[in-house]
Amino acid sequence: QVHFAESGGDLVQAGGSLRLSCTASRDIFIFNAMAWYRQSPGKRRDLVAGVSVGAGAFTNYADSVKGRFTISRDNAKNTLYLQMNNLKPEDTAVYYCNTRESPSPYWGQGTRVTVSS
Repeated sequence: QVHFAESGGDLVQAGGSLRLSCTASRDIFIFNAMAWYRQSPGKRRDLVAGVSVGAGAFTNYADSVKGRFTISRDNAKNTLYLQMNNLKPEDTAVYYCNTRESPSPYWGQGTRVTVSS
């Protein structure tokens, strides 16, 4: 069973910033491209940002967050990060991490981000 533990969510005002963290099982983290996903009430869970395996030289982002969010990884700590700047009310969601390709069915509990207008 794969374990993901997300943290860093909070209530912030529009225009503010947050940094999310996710620790994962090492045997999964170091061999996989990783990603952040988010889910708002009544909506499906969508990919927000992804980072390639290894040094994380390649990243991809949903159009809605390009230029505002930055994904990164620390392989020594088995930790994935998401720096979120200029937050908007539409960023309000529960954020999860998982592998980018073929996500594990064992999702973590996520971390809640609420952006007030």
